Amino acid sequence: MAETEKPAAQGRHPSRRNKILLGTLGILVAIPVIAIIFILTFDWNRARPWINARVSQAIERPFAIRGDLDVEWERPARTMAPSERSWRDHIPWPHLIANDTHIGNPAGLPARDAGSARQFSFSLNPFALLSRTIHIPLLRFDGPRVDLLRLDEKRNNWTFKRQDKKSGWTIDLDRVVLTDGIVHMEDAVTKSDVTARVRTLERNPRYGVGWTLDGSYNGAKVSGGGKAGAVLSLKQQSTPYPVQADMRSGATHIAVEGTVTRPAKLAAIDLRLELAGPSMDQLYHFTGVVLPTTGPFSTSGRLTGTLGEENSRWVYDGFKGKVGASDIGGRLEYTTGAPRPRLSGKIRSRQLVFADLAPLIGADSNAAKKQRNADVLQPNGKVLPVEEFKTERWNKLDADVRYSAERIVRETAFPISKLSTHLKMNNAVLDLEPLEFAMAGGTVRSNIRLDGRGRAGPKAIKAQAKVTARKIEIKKLFPKIEQLQATVGSINGDASLSAQGNSVASLLAGANGELKTLINQGQVSKMLLEMMGLNVANIIVTKLFGDKQVQLNCMATDFDVRNGVARTRYFVVDTQEALINISGSINLANEQMDLRIDPKTKGLRLFSLRSPFYVRGPFSQPDVSVDKGMLAMKAGSAIALAAVAPVAALIPLINTGPGEDSHCARLLAESREKPRAPPPGKTR
Repeated sequence: MAETEKPAAQGRHPSRRNKILLGTLGILVAIPVIAIIFILTFDWNRARPWINARVSQAIERPFAIRGDLDVEWERPARTMAPSERSWRDHIPWPHLIANDTHIGNPAGLPARDAGSARQFSFSLNPFALLSRTIHIPLLRFDGPRVDLLRLDEKRNNWTFKRQDKKSGWTIDLDRVVLTDGIVHMEDAVTKSDVTARVRTLERNPRYGVGWTLDGSYNGAKVSGGGKAGAVLSLKQQSTPYPVQADMRSGATHIAVEGTVTRPAKLAAIDLRLELAGPSMDQLYHFTGVVLPTTGPFSTSGRLTGTLGEENSRWVYDGFKGKVGASDIGGRLEYTTGAPRPRLSGKIRSRQLVFADLAPLIGADSNAAKKQRNADVLQPNGKVLPVEEFKTERWNKLDADVRYSAERIVRETAFPISKLSTHLKMNNAVLDLEPLEFAMAGGTVRSNIRLDGRGRAGPKAIKAQAKVTARKIEIKKLFPKIEQLQATVGSINGDASLSAQGNSVASLLAGANGELKTLINQGQVSKMLLEMMGLNVANIIVTKLFGDKQVQLNCMATDFDVRNGVARTRYFVVDTQEALINISGSINLANEQMDLRIDPKTKGLRLFSLRSPFYVRGPFSQPDVSVDKGMLAMKAGSAIALAAVAPVAALIPLINTGPGEDSHCARLLAESREKPRAPPPGKTR
């Protein structure tokens, strides 16, 4: 009996397994069917209060769907261009449609909408929910309006708090489609109130939406427009998103055209970028990059970049352009990251107009200052620039940029021919190491440090400068003085200065240090010496029989600078035929000069009206005069003697000079043939 029951039991097991398999399969089929039926038949408007509350809680600001909430089945390919479709776009997906959707501002900002949409919809892949993924193949905004608001550096309505707790769900968004809408931005930081209007473009093979821009930015009118692709692909690396924009703010112009691949991560940016404006520093509010104050500029080049989770990298390569009348070109690289972003690269000019360097230190004209919207104009009668450096921006960027100019063009005869510098900025400390000029056949090399960390005040700069001049040829230094063209000799010099201030004028007004120069051998024009000594007869003779060169034994200067006043320790020119002493002071604080030039001839001079010269008055209008009292005394003596003996009247006008004794040996010993400035903070 048992044996007959065993085969029967074995025969029933396959049937049971089949039933279990069919039941499981039925459940798997029933679940999505039930889900589809539920999605299609459920009144989603009943879920609006729950959705509004949960979303508001998650984003910490009001959220509300005020219109109907519904679900439809839709193939994304129906509304897409053939070139933008993938195989998934032909599959019908449930499409959630929310009408009249609103998002408010966070607490602390005015109670109004930050964004709204006539219709907000997205498709959903239900199978991805099984792996705790919210897969949205398509997100669409119809008639959106976005109102961005910033009250100060810390309060705005576009920053959402990050959740420290990692969610078990992930969002996977493929594409975003925009239709006609408005984006408005009101920003108290940049003093801007700008509105962009987006419209759908019909029958455009490259761009799907266009936009126009108008309003005000930093007190200036803003206008412009651009185009972009209709579908913003956030995943496909092989589908670049086309963009084009042209914007103006006052005289500042920015234009871009190119593509962005994977816009969500900015995996690859390739744009043609054109920039123009009255000064490069005005691009700071647009780009966040600290650039120097310049005259009117324009550049064009290729901008490529990537945006990483921690660091981003942007390269402006092969750019060419103009700054004032000077040409510029090169490559710049901008990288973000801690502790500050960094700008590096190389810039060169084939031809630099020297006047184009003036805005860097605020030395351009008031007309130019008005054109670039400078904060301060130069007062009348003031020579040293008073415009302050923008040190509040120096801690926003580190820099390592090299600049060189192959040829320098000057309006005056100032003999500078080349320039090169290595600019480094680190934690608001600016170094020019070195700043080098080729001048008058020699070189002037400076190491300059400007510490803008505000240790001596909110805007104060602590400055140090070391300058060396070598082999500066005298005749090339003063090419328009005819008498110096017969001069042979070169100047060596050193200066070491330190100061605190926030402009060129205030820095020099408080400068301390010393300045030395030396010519230890050479030749100088005899005519020049005779003119300085007012030796009338000798000037006539030199004019009749020609100029000649006189041996220059030495020229040595030594200025002590204290609190902005440079006083002569000594300033002596010693030649074979004359000794010239210069004494006095130059006040850099009130821009006043008070110098006495005292020439003494060596040997017999007939009809010498030798008298000290004085150079006095403001830098803007110095007065050069002679000692009228001494001239009158000589003339009076000659007239009195003429009444008694005409020949004797020549005696007061005859000068025998101091003889061959001079201070040159002493000066050379003190100067050690080539003057060397002491270390900062140490003066004699």
